[in-house]
Amino acid sequence: MTNRRQFLKNTGVVFTGCHLLNQNLHAQPAGAPKKRQVMVGGRRIRTIDIHAHVVVPQAIALLGRKTNPDDAGIMDGTMATERFARMDEWGTDMQALSINPTWYSAERDVVTQVIKIQNEKLADLCAKYPDRFVAFASVALQYPDLAAEQLEEGVKKYNLRGAAIGGHVNGDELSAAKFDPFWKKAEELGCLVFMHPQGIPEMNKRLAGGGGLTNVIGNPLETTIFLSHLIFDGTLDKFPALKVCAAHAGGYLPSYAGRSDYGCNRFPDQCKSKKHASEYLRQLYFDTMVFTTEGVRHLVAECGASQLMIGTDYPFPWSNTIVDDILKTPGLSDADKRAILGENAAKLLKIKS
Repeated sequence: MTNRRQFLKNTGVVFTGCHLLNQNLHAQPAGAPKKRQVMVGGRRIRTIDIHAHVVVPQAIALLGRKTNPDDAGIMDGTMATERFARMDEWGTDMQALSINPTWYSAERDVVTQVIKIQNEKLADLCAKYPDRFVAFASVALQYPDLAAEQLEEGVKKYNLRGAAIGGHVNGDELSAAKFDPFWKKAEELGCLVFMHPQGIPEMNKRLAGGGGLTNVIGNPLETTIFLSHLIFDGTLDKFPALKVCAAHAGGYLPSYAGRSDYGCNRFPDQCKSKKHASEYLRQLYFDTMVFTTEGVRHLVAECGASQLMIGTDYPFPWSNTIVDDILKTPGLSDADKRAILGENAAKLLKIKS
């Protein structure tokens, strides 16, 4: 415990999530179960969670913000112990860590420091726990040329496995031509880009009230908008080898792709895509945060098992049954289950056996 505590104090990483200023990591209850061994077809398999979060308080401070006292209070060995215990309970062997972007309005000199600190800390953490973590690099997308450089440095210098990005940059869609240098670099490196929404400010009034709609509806809606622009504005045709994984199961796109397809028949002058929208579902990637076995079955039917990876949104209690959801989904072969639970992520993230 002493060694972990000292390491995590030195690295300055806090394990938190989508709303870093207002949430706490759940305490691990006493008598936690032993590490779950996930079996498929009589074989032990390695499970990899594509959707898990951390923050780096030192970087957040440079942006003029701070983590709350409860977050700061878990910057020791207890933090890692609790996370590993929860992963063991849920049956997730590894997590691909990402930091949600909160720096897209920062000036170039400040954000350069922020990204450098974050990527260094992520690299340190993954080096310390290589059997538990890989991570996505942070990038400053408000400066696409800088983001391309940061992605290359993250992959080649820090052994990070791709980039984590938001769904827009200060209201600008990422299909805009000014972001092409970033997409070109991601395609050139052959690495995965993990997109996580950060909110749609212009929708806040409509989503106010009960139900937590800014998250429950807003996050998958932003994901849907992001993917639709990449398709219909031609980005995925311009960079056909691009590897993009969308959080929250691709939002509403996989469930309503038929309307997207027909939209190009109704408004052909507004579609720059070379294929039907539904065809791109077979080249994009998605986490499986759909919460039911029927949701998983439908996602596989629309996108294919080869395009899916488990995601929990840890440390938030959204999807703690995701391993069982995959195992219990009717109609999946053992090969499908192994692919979704870990093999797809291992291939995309270049995680060795």
